[in-house]
Amino acid sequence: MIVKRVLYVIIFLMVSASLCAAAGVYYISNTVTTPLELKQNTLFSIEKGGSAYRTIKQLRNKEMTDISPIVAKVWLKFFAASTDIKSGTYMLLPGQSLADIFTIFTQGDEYFFSVSLVEGLTLAQWHNTLKGIGEIEFDLGQQAATDSASSLSSVASSSSEAEALEPDMTSILLSQTNTLAKLGVSKSEKLDNTEGLYLADTYFFTKGTKASEILTRAHIALVDFLTSEWEAREVDLPLATPYDALILASIIEKETAVPEERDLIAGVFVNRLHKNMRLQTDPTVIYGIGPSFDGNITRKHLRTRTPYNTYVIKGLPPTPIAMAGKAAIRAALNPRTTDALYFVAKGDGSHQFSNTLSEHNAAVRQYQLRR
Repeated sequence: MIVKRVLYVIIFLMVSASLCAAAGVYYISNTVTTPLELKQNTLFSIEKGGSAYRTIKQLRNKEMTDISPIVAKVWLKFFAASTDIKSGTYMLLPGQSLADIFTIFTQGDEYFFSVSLVEGLTLAQWHNTLKGIGEIEFDLGQQAATDSASSLSSVASSSSEAEALEPDMTSILLSQTNTLAKLGVSKSEKLDNTEGLYLADTYFFTKGTKASEILTRAHIALVDFLTSEWEAREVDLPLATPYDALILASIIEKETAVPEERDLIAGVFVNRLHKNMRLQTDPTVIYGIGPSFDGNITRKHLRTRTPYNTYVIKGLPPTPIAMAGKAAIRAALNPRTTDALYFVAKGDGSHQFSNTLSEHNAAVRQYQLRR
């Protein structure tokens, strides 16, 4: 009898222990699969060297979960699929559980931020954009505080002056021998500033990405797109290299914000280049003036010789004057067939195009002088 009683007690204890263990497992499972206390999408960062338990402690401190320290430790020790979490910034969504987000943490599925690098802006303006985004590590020195054109009064500036202008990206792009060669730019020329050598677009990045890394991606994207479009360009263009097309595209970006006008603007400039006429486009003059330009272009500005004053020089300026997007590049390489040689702003963002100088002068009187 005594043996039977002892046996019953042992069985009872074993069953009780099993039930308790099962209840514990159920409780832990229920806890880690219960949705977190999130009412909206929430960014959450894990620093380098952070442990799984420390991460749960962060979540508790932010009142995203009420899991107890003991339960957390047991789950991490015996039940979590993986505790090898990756540092980074993650987007947590309402409805996700602790188990869900730990899958994200261990897979390193970081949240991607975005930055729109807008066409028609200068490199200095892009620098300011990049510098203003807290998730980007800005590593481009003091260039963002200055205008690229400020030291463009002479394109033949020394290499030491070029390094002072933009030491980081100049050296990075100079190391991109193959990409520059594809554009028709040799390492020994035209790299005293890297204006225009990046594709205007939206770029995605993880927190802590360096600004120089984003610009390097934009440069490679520009080279890939431009060289592809160059192969499909219109025949008989007065453009010797893809870089020439890029210069023209940058002028188109500055001349019009009306999508339907881009290829027509390109057609006018192509016609003028074919006839060896000066381009006479104000944006190039303004770029050559640099940061001292006060918004009022004068006759003196139009007569002052700079490498960018297309009222004085013939042909294209030596470098792009802004960043170009895909549409402007396509327009430069596929201009609309037209007899127009002139255009003037109408005051509403669009332009009046003319075939002859007399027509153009009449349009100037109508849209400019009588305003």
